[in-house]
Amino acid sequence: MLDFIVWNANPDIISGPITVRWYGLMFAVGFLLGYNILGRIYRHEGAPEKWLGVLLLWVVGATVIGARLGHVFFYEWSYYSAHPLEIVKVWEGGLASHGGTIGIILAVILYSIFTTKKSPIWTFDRLVIPIALVGGMIRIGNLMNSEIFGTATDLPWGFMFIRSRQWHQMYEGLACHPTQLYEALCYFALFALLMWMYWKKNAEERPGLIFGVFFIGIFLPRFLIEFIKNDQVDFEATMTLNMGQLLSIPFILAGVILIIWAMTHPKVKIDFPNRFADEPTPTKRKK
Repeated sequence: MLDFIVWNANPDIISGPITVRWYGLMFAVGFLLGYNILGRIYRHEGAPEKWLGVLLLWVVGATVIGARLGHVFFYEWSYYSAHPLEIVKVWEGGLASHGGTIGIILAVILYSIFTTKKSPIWTFDRLVIPIALVGGMIRIGNLMNSEIFGTATDLPWGFMFIRSRQWHQMYEGLACHPTQLYEALCYFALFALLMWMYWKKNAEERPGLIFGVFFIGIFLPRFLIEFIKNDQVDFEATMTLNMGQLLSIPFILAGVILIIWAMTHPKVKIDFPNRFADEPTPTKRKK
């Protein structure tokens, strides 16, 4: 019986003039499912349907731009400052989840100002539910790319990432922690928790509660799992806490503050008409 898993997944679903990769598919399917989930939530609360399409455009753009710029500024500024045209080559890889989070936060603030005219917390409490699902699917995409894996392990579920150049250089013949799976499972569990909080416990009646739980549920596992991850860039080798951990701490603290604030303020009563507010009222046909 093998005490490790040989991981030889092809990152490409279709190769040729048009290449379709698992990572891109996971990203796209995640956003599609997220759109449908958020649509149910908006319909449940009677929020205007047009708000949903506008939010999708803001979030998709902010995620890609924010994640790319996060990688550029947090991890490889020395390279990209000397090669600025390389910044636009998103398809070559290099996205940082913390940058994507900052991008989404800024986008939601603008969306709240120009579209909903509500507090950004209203949007965050609903948007982060599908984002947890998308985060898990993106980590599955990382697994299919044989990237962002962990250090060597003798645990029976260790993976040998034989398609990874980094694995061959650092761990030839050794199994490594499949940290992509660890994070994906944490994010899927968080998604289930947030869905339960919203649909079964009406947690949205305490503004900021779902958002706060999301911050802790995303960034606390990320902080802990980073201890068994490989450094993404060379300068992290001299750091006690790596860049991913340092960037996670403010979000964890923000989550704690949001939860305390939500639980020490009165509930907000919400009526649930269970339809989009801008749908026309059905009329009876004349006989």
